Amino acid sequence: MYEDKQAAYFNFVRRDIEALLPERAPRALEIGCAAGATLDWLRRSGRVSHTTGIELMPEAARAARTRVDRVLQGPVESELHELRDERFDLVLCLDVLEHLVDPWQVMQSLRSLVKPGGAVIVSLPNVRNHRVVLPLLLRGRFDYVEAGIMDRTHLRFFCRDGARALLEQAGLSVTAEAATGTRRGDPDFWRNALSLGLFSQLFVWQHLLRGTAPRTEELP
Repeated sequence: MYEDKQAAYFNFVRRDIEALLPERAPRALEIGCAAGATLDWLRRSGRVSHTTGIELMPEAARAARTRVDRVLQGPVESELHELRDERFDLVLCLDVLEHLVDPWQVMQSLRSLVKPGGAVIVSLPNVRNHRVVLPLLLRGRFDYVEAGIMDRTHLRFFCRDGARALLEQAGLSVTAEAATGTRRGDPDFWRNALSLGLFSQLFVWQHLLRGTAPRTEELP
């Protein structure tokens, strides 16, 4: 089903993570780097010096190699083994963990690749969003679509607590959070504002979290 995705699906720059980024992260790894647009943006910004990406789809991986210093093509579960002796200042998992059979195990593996004090930034769709909850509650519908929270390629589903637990169970401390869907200009900004933020979790589209590794070499 990934072959049916439009080109824009693989070429989107995730500027919404900017508030969570460290000032400098010399070595960055992105899981599911698609065509490498986000890693290219980070390097051009001066935050990152060397970029590595892992991408499942061959065509996207070929495109990424024109922008990214090193690209491994294949399932993340097997390709991480190739990086077992490397360490990174920044790891990105942006709308990718929900596509995996066991994102908890993958996060444990990623934790061993993060330098002390390094950061892991994840973005996860919020299954508690009203676009999912209300049709399920009122009409008994749980429909998959081509893209979005109910993307038909999603295997796992998260809300805020589950997203935080994913990082914390790997020994990372959640040191910053953000969300899409409730910012000025987002579709549900005014709904959230008019409800005084009391139902904000129903309007969040994605949870963005930064997990920070302890500043010691000890692993969980």
